[in-house]
Amino acid sequence: MINTKTRSVWLDGLSLKLCICLGILLFLGACGNSQTPDPSQLASKSAVQPIAKNLKPTYVCPMHPNIVRDHPGHCPICGMDLVKKDVDPHKHEHSLPVVNLAPDVIEKLGVRTAKVELGQLSQDIKTVGYVDYDHDLVDNVTVATAGWVENLSKRRIGLKVNKGELLLELYSPEFLKVQKEYIAAQKKDKSGILHKYGARRQSVEPRDALRYMGISESLQNEIARDGKPRFRIPIYAPRYGEIVDLNIKNHEFIPANFAMFTIADLSSVWVIADVYEHQMAMVHRHLRAQVKVNALPGKKFDAQVYYINPVLDPKTRTMKVRLLVSNSDWELKPNMFADVRIFTDPKSDVLKIPREALIVTGKRESVILDRGDGKFQPVDVVSGMH
Repeated sequence: MINTKTRSVWLDGLSLKLCICLGILLFLGACGNSQTPDPSQLASKSAVQPIAKNLKPTYVCPMHPNIVRDHPGHCPICGMDLVKKDVDPHKHEHSLPVVNLAPDVIEKLGVRTAKVELGQLSQDIKTVGYVDYDHDLVDNVTVATAGWVENLSKRRIGLKVNKGELLLELYSPEFLKVQKEYIAAQKKDKSGILHKYGARRQSVEPRDALRYMGISESLQNEIARDGKPRFRIPIYAPRYGEIVDLNIKNHEFIPANFAMFTIADLSSVWVIADVYEHQMAMVHRHLRAQVKVNALPGKKFDAQVYYINPVLDPKTRTMKVRLLVSNSDWELKPNMFADVRIFTDPKSDVLKIPREALIVTGKRESVILDRGDGKFQPVDVVSGMH
């Protein structure tokens, strides 16, 4: 169904019927191209030739509108009987004509009609996309100082880790140096009074250095209490997930801020879909969507429009739309190809007609009105949602 805005349908009301037979559409399309003489022009020519001659009926082929005769006969192409087209002298020359068809012709052409309805109409956007990580659930494991990897516990991609699980230890000369400064600052402050490790003013600078290295507060307090430096920095998993990237080996030297691990939680994933330019107005956040992948036939995943890229791709003329999909069983994997269906908001109080009743010819869109008693008339419309 599609919604339409017409100049004539409004006036005739919703009870008018639309002819949706292909044969009669072609026929009436040809009729629409013919021009009826203006009565005023006929009057001015009455002295030269009779009005009846100007209103002489013509005969056309319903299937081949280019076949026009001024007398009855048969179409030289398909052999069908030519149909009489009467000219109404009271019609304006730019009005589309009303054509009379005999009942047997209507039956032969298989003319079907449908009523114009006023109601609700919605359009689903069907497109494609691909599965991507939920970047809010992805972490890179780094450390802010250089050193040597020791006691590497996770040595391959695909292993799952829990939050807080020890991944490795890093031997760092800089870490040892800062610890010694931190321990020395615990003895006395400028007043010569021994305070608790957490309140010492001289411990602020080395404590900040330890924080910059990613040393936890609990470990800093332990170092202050014990007065003994640790030789290695423990590196823990920042979240639950799966190791999807591993860039280190045991006993390897790494620079500061080097991405050693990438850990991703696949319990939620993104699907990046393409929406064409003419569909942009129908898409907004929180719309419901549905995702299917070829790897899991028959299974559908509920999704929601999470983000809309504000910039259009100049090459494909599409807009990237990010869908948030729950993936509790970890069945969806990044880079899977996905079929996406976005359910847009329905529109109310729209005129609806069957899709096959709309005739699109170049820049014109028309429908055929059934005026009863075998009379049909084409009317130009502007279609909306399909």
